[in-house]
Amino acid sequence: MELTGKIEINSEQTVFRMINWGIIGCGNVTEVKSGPAFSKVKGSRLIAVMRRNPALAEDYARRHNVPRFYSDAKDLINDPEINAIYVATPPGSHAEYAIKAIEAGKPVYVEKPMAINYGECKKIIKVSEKHKIPVFVAYYRRGLPGFRKVKELVENGAVGKVRYVMIQCFKSPSKDELEGKPSWRVEPEISGGGHFFDLASHQLDYLDFLLGPVQKVKSVVLNQGGLYEAEDFVSALFEFPDNIAGSGTWCFSASPENNSDIIEIKGDAGMLRFSAFSFEPIVLVNKEGRTEMINERPEHVQYYLIEQIVRELNGDGKAASTGITAARTSWVMDEVVKEYYKKK
Repeated sequence: MELTGKIEINSEQTVFRMINWGIIGCGNVTEVKSGPAFSKVKGSRLIAVMRRNPALAEDYARRHNVPRFYSDAKDLINDPEINAIYVATPPGSHAEYAIKAIEAGKPVYVEKPMAINYGECKKIIKVSEKHKIPVFVAYYRRGLPGFRKVKELVENGAVGKVRYVMIQCFKSPSKDELEGKPSWRVEPEISGGGHFFDLASHQLDYLDFLLGPVQKVKSVVLNQGGLYEAEDFVSALFEFPDNIAGSGTWCFSASPENNSDIIEIKGDAGMLRFSAFSFEPIVLVNKEGRTEMINERPEHVQYYLIEQIVRELNGDGKAASTGITAARTSWVMDEVVKEYYKKK
């Protein structure tokens, strides 16, 4: 398998006609959400995967018809046929692998959150700017048709001037958490924090896309359930550009009866309601009445963002989620929880 060639856009950027991807960390997120999409997007193909357990790497490669596999990230990064790398490990190693890929001259697509904290995001960006190699981050709602429809409605004044945005996310503990066997997602040294970092990152990044960067943050952060050390309750207030106010409440020790997944955009002429994770219909209420719109979940939810990235690497447009935009979301999350972790 050979590269189909490369073209020079300008003196500072080189892009490839065929994007040959390698994945570092082929775990659950790559099974359906992302992995298959790399070979379904035009001008893109997945040619190698890496996992520290060679048997699991081989199994993934076999099941997904990937030509080769590695058990050492260094070998995948240095594979001369790979010209773009997807880092899908837990956040604690994102910065390490992203920086190594960039230093090898290869554009990098990083799972969310971009890194374990804002400081590590800045390190990635600094290396990216030094080597003039782009970084993208898997905040794929920026590419999904339903979420882009919400943005279009807001920008076209369907709710008038936006006054307030509200997030509500309540989720009951997992069986493993109740049995004292929590996952790495609630180990701050690996994930950055608790489930807030895993789930709220998507919601907050989408609001950055929709309304612009958060300007101010105030918060109350607690551990109410006592199932692990990380935060399991967050209540936060946000200020967005144009004098827009926002709030969010996240609780990960609720009973199943309290489970909820709601985002509401309230304007001076209407309201939008939709979900971040369950793809419920988008509801618009304004002077025209009530309208429901399908928020379709594609088979591979990262497809549209990966398509944007491939197009950008071929000099055709810009991807909506970059290292710069993703780092802003990490800054917000760090600001929300900083007082909680100062006490630890």
